[in-house]
Amino acid sequence: MTKTNESDNKQALEQALEQARAQLDSIVEMVEDMHNAHGDDEHDAALQRINENALSVQVRSGWYPPGGSSEAAEYEILLCTGGPAVRIVGDLDEHNQASDARIQYQDWFTPWTDLVDLTSDDKAALTIYAQQHYFGE
Repeated sequence: MTKTNESDNKQALEQALEQARAQLDSIVEMVEDMHNAHGDDEHDAALQRINENALSVQVRSGWYPPGGSSEAAEYEILLCTGGPAVRIVGDLDEHNQASDARIQYQDWFTPWTDLVDLTSDDKAALTIYAQQHYFGE
């Protein structure tokens, strides 16, 4: 890899990291709005904002023996695509609810990378945000 390519990749990943942090800030704000809502109308509006924020919501199954159950085990909430892209991923519990959440980012031709150094409030907001989405029966 040439110095120019290394420099371009580093700059692209820095932009992706900035986008991930911006998405996280937006998620924290949406969850706070939901918790601080006064009355059903404000609460419903906050939930609608959360649900409309995601570009897509997908699930996939985990490992299982041939002929066994292929129930959803993991989820992905895509927040933005292209260069950069940001998503939330995590595991589903037995009720198809998000049990945890990690925010990841990437740019063209780079692997998904976890956003690290999150506060406990950030982690809680991510999980609450994810739990507002529907992942199946």
